Amino acid sequence: MKTRIEIRYAAHPNDVKNWDTERLRKEHLIYDLFADNSVTMVYSLYDRMITGGVKPAGESLKLEPVDEVKAAFFLHRREIGVFNVGGPGKIKVADLNYELDYKDSVYIGSGDRDVYFESNDRNNPALFYFCSTPAHRNYPDRKVTKKEGLTVEMGSMEAANHRVINKMLVREVLETCQLQMGMTELRPGSVWNTMPPHTHGRRMEVYFYFEVPDGNAVCHFMGQPAETRHIWMKNNEAVISPQWSIHAATATSNYTFIWGMAGENLDYGDQDFYSQTDLR
Repeated sequence: MKTRIEIRYAAHPNDVKNWDTERLRKEHLIYDLFADNSVTMVYSLYDRMITGGVKPAGESLKLEPVDEVKAAFFLHRREIGVFNVGGPGKIKVADLNYELDYKDSVYIGSGDRDVYFESNDRNNPALFYFCSTPAHRNYPDRKVTKKEGLTVEMGSMEAANHRVINKMLVREVLETCQLQMGMTELRPGSVWNTMPPHTHGRRMEVYFYFEVPDGNAVCHFMGQPAETRHIWMKNNEAVISPQWSIHAATATSNYTFIWGMAGENLDYGDQDFYSQTDLR
């Protein structure tokens, strides 16, 4: 079996504020997502989101029905959204093939089907990043490119947060049960995302940071507004953001991140904002 999975437990904010850096990173940071010819998963008990990475370096890799989902097929009671952040590749769903170039995405609804990940070139392997959530019914599979998503430009160079938000696997584009995913690209010279910060108590979120240049790092902020914490991150790492936590970041360079949400609703605008001067 080429799949490895780890469970992360939910925690009360009063406990988290007492954690040291090592414990904070252990519980929230997701790293080493892309190992050659492996499927890596982290199962979070926040809304039972599974975050994962797949790197098919010459082999076809199956989305295995891990013990934690207690089903004969991984997608028996789950949906999944996948982004390709590497070389060209394909995802086989039953008898259908979805070709994914860099930054393409695909939504796969629930149902008893085998799913395989493959690279077109083993010397330039695809890197498939995914988020998966429980699903109560099946919705149609669909590939979504950046051009097919909804694009919103926000921020400014003066505030160092000029960014383009690509809403791709969201309800305005396709139907899902609870999963919502998209990609935010920061313009050169901008380093802040999601500022001013916000929370959304109805949904948890996972951020995956990539296109972080060599020698640079991202500082991800989390915690309650009056009890903030931070985690320093590298390229191709993800971080779990609980419902009660803010999420924002700055970095030593511009970068791109993929956001994946699960929870009570599908309303992208369901956000409780906080002023920068409220943060502590």
